[in-house]
Amino acid sequence: MCGRFALYASSDRLAEQFRLPLPFQIAPRYNIAPSQPVLAMRVLRETSAREWTHLQWGLVPRWAQDARVGQRMINARAETLAEKPAFRNALRYRRCLIPADGFYEWKKLGKVKQPYFVRHREGKLLALAGLWEHWQGTDGSELQTCTIITTEANAVVRPLHDRMAVILPEELYDLWLDPAVQLPERLLPLLRPAPDKELIAYPVSPRVNNPANDDPGLIEPIAIKNSL
Repeated sequence: MCGRFALYASSDRLAEQFRLPLPFQIAPRYNIAPSQPVLAMRVLRETSAREWTHLQWGLVPRWAQDARVGQRMINARAETLAEKPAFRNALRYRRCLIPADGFYEWKKLGKVKQPYFVRHREGKLLALAGLWEHWQGTDGSELQTCTIITTEANAVVRPLHDRMAVILPEELYDLWLDPAVQLPERLLPLLRPAPDKELIAYPVSPRVNNPANDDPGLIEPIAIKNSL
């Protein structure tokens, strides 16, 4: 799964890799948690143009009676996207990229769970595959929300968890975001584990367990007795 991640890259780095300048300022974040706003790139069918936006993490389907359902939908399994009512329409029409410098995963060591930070070996940004939705409540309130797609873990993440976020390479950004591409048969094959050689994972401070902590020290490696 993917339940916590970090995005501390500069606006210039984001604009360079995703080929679109940011129209607003963003602050570095080292401990992004579910229900919080996350930076995302999408293409609206009405404009066919890329845009940066913020989406609340935890997808609320259009037909949901209660927005709290989003608390259970921070992730979506790639293998069942085309079947699940909560995700199948979004797979066809509302896809996004969620940039991250890395994500956290936890490994059970005895009686404790040790957090690890997973990032690109060369420090490149990760483009997490996501879906988004627009929801309107009976009282007129509106939410734009998202979920992060997961797949089976690669060799780097597998010692920590059996699932990992789908990380799309740059050459697939256009295809994933293209609103004219709607057939699951074209989209689902893109949702594969990242190549093992691209990622590294290392133990970090348990302070990341508390979403209130948000500082660069959270991504610094620490020494433990049992490490990967």
